[in-house]
Amino acid sequence: MAEWREATAVRNDWTPGEVRALFGRPFMDLLFEAQRTHRRFQRPNAIQVSTLLSVKTGACPEDCGYCPQSVRHATGLEPAELLEVEAVADRARLAKASGATRFCMGAAYRSPKPKDLRKVIAMVRVVKDLGLETCATLGMLTAAQARELKDAGLDYYNHNIDTSPAYYPQVIGTRSFQDRLDTLQAVRDAGMQVCCGGIVGMGETPEDRVAMLHTLATLPAHPQSVPINRLVRVPGTPLADAPPIDSFDFVRTIAVARILMPRAHVRLSAGRAEMNDELQALCFLAGANSIFYGEKLLTTGNPDCAHDARLFERLNLVAEAGPEATPVAAIG
Repeated sequence: MAEWREATAVRNDWTPGEVRALFGRPFMDLLFEAQRTHRRFQRPNAIQVSTLLSVKTGACPEDCGYCPQSVRHATGLEPAELLEVEAVADRARLAKASGATRFCMGAAYRSPKPKDLRKVIAMVRVVKDLGLETCATLGMLTAAQARELKDAGLDYYNHNIDTSPAYYPQVIGTRSFQDRLDTLQAVRDAGMQVCCGGIVGMGETPEDRVAMLHTLATLPAHPQSVPINRLVRVPGTPLADAPPIDSFDFVRTIAVARILMPRAHVRLSAGRAEMNDELQALCFLAGANSIFYGEKLLTTGNPDCAHDARLFERLNLVAEAGPEATPVAAIG
């Protein structure tokens, strides 16, 4: 075991009261505890870098209130059919050359049809052959579909719970919270690693954030990757006018996630384009150690690689690249 990772049992028996108490700690005390936990279980000053590509865009039948890809929302997004395998391979080669170690493929499905899944499996295999970790998000999966993806070499499956069980029906009406948990169980049973987090700033209460992180931290096994998304308010979606979350409350969410799930990569995900460098630095201090790298996050903006490289150079951060770390500024 690497010297920076401590062989200590990780809890998944947190109580709601314990999670609530973490959120209620003085801000500086919370960040101190989160950074101390981070250094016990993670490599200090290192960032895991992923690239996300939309391989099938728009025309999704779901009604997720935050999503511009829903066919139910008039966002002006032009739908696009599933990409060809070689086009995905070309983008994966570019991602690897830019320093990404994981390539994530996102498709706007409720659940994939068999013929589409076969094509995604071919994408997984070609990306895997390039030496990249593979991740996909395709909506709900059956147990059989999860096994097919695992057999193809898929390393991670992303399926966010989005918010608390109580607030979930205010955001999504076309699938249940239990549907989300069932897909996560199918992914775990197939032996894939889980990427699962949520979105903050959708009008939820602080108690909803407590419940969301409590749910994640008490799953049968913690997700190996936990994306914390800050809502991108897209015109035409039902949540376009949601009040923005306070920046310190966002950092608190990162810090509590780090303490609850110390072995997970906590990903600073959607919404980075609206964060200044100082806020991102606070998130890294709070325990975020993964990002999406590139100018686009599915259909919304993301800081470009050159900007990220300059920021990481200023913060003396390095990119995880196997057992050795590579200076991020050198990979832009």
